[in-house]
Amino acid sequence: MTPPLLTALSAPATADRPDALTIAGRSCSREELLGAAGAVASRIAGADSVAVRAEPALETVVAVVGALLAGVPVVPLPPDAGPAERDHVLRDSGASLVLGEDEPVDLRARAAWSGPEPDPKATAFVLYTSGTTGAPKGALIPRGAIAAGLDGLAEAWQWTAEDTLVHGLPLFHVHGLVLGVLGALRTGCRLVHTGRPTPQAYAAAGGSLYFGVPTVWSRVVREPSAARALAGARLLVSGSAALPAPVFRDLEALTGARPVERYGMTETLITVSARADGERRPGAVGVPLPGVRTRLAAVSGGIGELEVTGPTLFTGYLGRPEATAAAHTDDGWFRTGDIATIEEDGTHRIVGRASTDLIKSGGYRIGAGEVENALLDHPAVSEAAVVGVPHDDLGQEIVAYVVADGVGERELIDFVASHLSVHKRPRRIRFLDALPRNAMGKPQKKLLPPL
Repeated sequence: MTPPLLTALSAPATADRPDALTIAGRSCSREELLGAAGAVASRIAGADSVAVRAEPALETVVAVVGALLAGVPVVPLPPDAGPAERDHVLRDSGASLVLGEDEPVDLRARAAWSGPEPDPKATAFVLYTSGTTGAPKGALIPRGAIAAGLDGLAEAWQWTAEDTLVHGLPLFHVHGLVLGVLGALRTGCRLVHTGRPTPQAYAAAGGSLYFGVPTVWSRVVREPSAARALAGARLLVSGSAALPAPVFRDLEALTGARPVERYGMTETLITVSARADGERRPGAVGVPLPGVRTRLAAVSGGIGELEVTGPTLFTGYLGRPEATAAAHTDDGWFRTGDIATIEEDGTHRIVGRASTDLIKSGGYRIGAGEVENALLDHPAVSEAAVVGVPHDDLGQEIVAYVVADGVGERELIDFVASHLSVHKRPRRIRFLDALPRNAMGKPQKKLLPPL
């Protein structure tokens, strides 16, 4: 049976220290966190839901933990959310107040919380996720799913109370908040949030376990002295987007360690990961976590849409029964919308999104991620995004948007053709100063300029 979500936080056996949590240079002990969170829980108990202004600050963690203690669903608000996005999230979620704004969070306040443990099926978070159309939808994440997911990752990564976790990721996403804060609280390990995920901050933190998105790791390898300072770390974990193969290799060369890649979504949490004691290969996200099952739908040429089921899945989209039904198969599996391959040993590779990254050209099914990695292998290319564009003869032609220095279109097309099958080469290349990206560093292909 999975222990309650916050058991480790209040367990007497958990070793405490004055800097158990450090966020943007400010520290507190677990006892101090629990006391301040208890005061929050006492004030908001009984609310239908609360929003939290999710800045990289101790107050954010206190607010989140307080709401979880009280069994009140948390709606994380990006601190830079524009008025339209903010209004939609607050209106759609029905959050009665915003902790950190309407209701201040006092780190010095203390109260013992003795309320009952909420049901594992109860909603812990309402996380808003954008699709290709329409306003963001609120994914309902149950407490039991978070507990199961974190325990699965603790097993896969051999993550224990002896670790020091370091990251500087936003606290309004699964990666930074669920894995990067609740993971530390559940395992009992020390947490250092660097405020911003700079190479210098990572190098100075002295962690054993680091979380980053590909943008973070690409910046780290461009600062060799900072990268070498991570050589003592036990695991370097990358997620939220595909880690380019050259960055993978540079991290290994500079730190002596192959990074761990993992895969998940807001609706599923983390479902697949490489293991601490297993093989780690560029472009591979590992095998399913305990209790998670995966399969490929509409398989052609070894490529298909990944579907998952297991204990880490969300319960649905808030107030969107039709969207919830559409996201699942008739037998209840979640349609990820991601295109993947599964190797003979069970290792998964994500090759792109079905909506934008599965290219059908000349009768072939081609994953955009494979072409992007081939382009990134060229020493002159620093960024790449590949899309399929309608074509009268081919159905779709492969077009690449790249950030590169001192290389021409023909050379890059020939380079890809020499690394992959010829039919996977780009037919056209557009050079940009930078790719449009979101807060997590994911390229936003819908924002690429027209050809």
